[in-house]
Amino acid sequence: MIALSNIAKHYGRQALLLDASFQLNPGEKVGLLGPNGSGKTTLFRLMMGEEQPDGGQVNVPKATTLAYFRQDAGEMSGRTVLDEAILGSGRLGDLHMEIAELEAAMADPERLDEMESILERFGEVQGEYQQRGGYELEARTQEVLHGLGFQDDQIQGDVGALSGGWRMRVSIAKVLIGEADVLLLDEPTNHLDIESILWLEEYLKASKAAVLITCHDREFMNRVVTRLVEIDGGDLISYTGDYDYYDNERASRAVRQEAAFSRQKAMLKKEERFIERFEKNAAKASQVQSRVKKLEKIEKLEPPKTRVLVPFDFRPPPRSGNDIVALKGVHKRYGERVIYDNFNFEIHRGERWCVMGSNGAGKTTLLKLIVGAAQADSGVVKLGASLKLGYFAQSSLELLDSTKTVYGQIDELFPLATVASKRNLLGAFDFPGDEIEKPINVLSGGERSRLVLAQMLYDPPNFLVLDEPTNHLDLVTKEMLVKTLSKFDGTMIFVSHDRTFLRGLANKVLDLTGGGEERAREPLVYHGDYGSWVERTGHEAPGVWH
Repeated sequence: MIALSNIAKHYGRQALLLDASFQLNPGEKVGLLGPNGSGKTTLFRLMMGEEQPDGGQVNVPKATTLAYFRQDAGEMSGRTVLDEAILGSGRLGDLHMEIAELEAAMADPERLDEMESILERFGEVQGEYQQRGGYELEARTQEVLHGLGFQDDQIQGDVGALSGGWRMRVSIAKVLIGEADVLLLDEPTNHLDIESILWLEEYLKASKAAVLITCHDREFMNRVVTRLVEIDGGDLISYTGDYDYYDNERASRAVRQEAAFSRQKAMLKKEERFIERFEKNAAKASQVQSRVKKLEKIEKLEPPKTRVLVPFDFRPPPRSGNDIVALKGVHKRYGERVIYDNFNFEIHRGERWCVMGSNGAGKTTLLKLIVGAAQADSGVVKLGASLKLGYFAQSSLELLDSTKTVYGQIDELFPLATVASKRNLLGAFDFPGDEIEKPINVLSGGERSRLVLAQMLYDPPNFLVLDEPTNHLDLVTKEMLVKTLSKFDGTMIFVSHDRTFLRGLANKVLDLTGGGEERAREPLVYHGDYGSWVERTGHEAPGVWH
């Protein structure tokens, strides 16, 4: 379907792609991998025709339609969510809006003299609209918006009133409802909760479209893609299989590459020693020259490029009392919406609670009540003795000092710590070498999250309260964080949409929707890990059956 042949692409002196080739076949679901700055977005833009290669060819059949979800929602205002999604869905959306305009024109008495041309155009547009399945468009759009977490009142509401994350969901809807032949999706799960992620998995698996996707959710990649393509040193390396297969195969390739590199290195050293020893020996001159020429012809192997984040070995937190938090008879409402009604809940030392619940169930509200960022309307929220609290929320990213560097932020907080220990900490959170001198004001969302988590864990609290700590973190960093926190000798309560994080850390589940119903009278307090909760309830998120 789409073929990139011997592509070269440079930005200044940086070579992103060098003689790279790749083919996306009809209906194929492919994951695109590579570290930040490796060229993933550039590859999308080449396929869309927004950029041109410096060498090679990009072949997209003329009749093929492409839709591209990018990390930029753009301005949205003046329409309902439904109309915005339809309008942005491509040719069908354009026809939908033109029909609405023509219908208004036909009802306008001041345009009677234009009626013949209006009716003629209406017939043309209506014919194409019907042929493309337009009369199912509104129902399909509502289905997609519901799947992405929108309620009916939001769908009919002003798109301009939405937060940035919800506007990104509208952008995803635009791409999906256009029913393009090829979907290019740049990290769509960043802005979704677990319910919407599960819905998107099923939607993409059932879609006839070819999909090329970047994504930081291991479970999602395992279930959706059948091939992984990695940008590695300017080349495009293909692995047929899911993400687990890629992970294992890449590790095996690295072992083989390291062994071959070591063998060649030993051979070269041996040859170089021979040359140095006998280069002035006339009797050995021909042998020396022969070996010199041999070495000149050998293609030097490179050691494998591996990005391994070592879990940070932080010191044990101070011991807390046995009773961490007790909520008794808690009531909380926002306007007419009741969040908690006579809610009782306790956390004890060493427990790791994940909080599940559909949109609006009160997950973030619970964490805010615990840390004191919100107050109950009535009832008691009591914290235990000897608690040292660590709270991570998306608002925490705004507390970083934008005038400082990465190292400067840590150095100010821990001035007495050794330079080596601070560098080790930042290296564990993927700020190696000169990366520690990066100004905070240029950091991405993921980099800011890593820095906030690093400073929180350097002098560890004994009670961690984490609200979506994995947002914007890539797969390698997420897995490092799970390994780091699995050794945490304290208590934890968290909200996360990442199933690797949920499975790796939770030993208790608080299901605010009472076992999966849309709205239950009583939350389900489950004294088992996330995996056994899935088995017990039959779903991976409230209301999403599997």
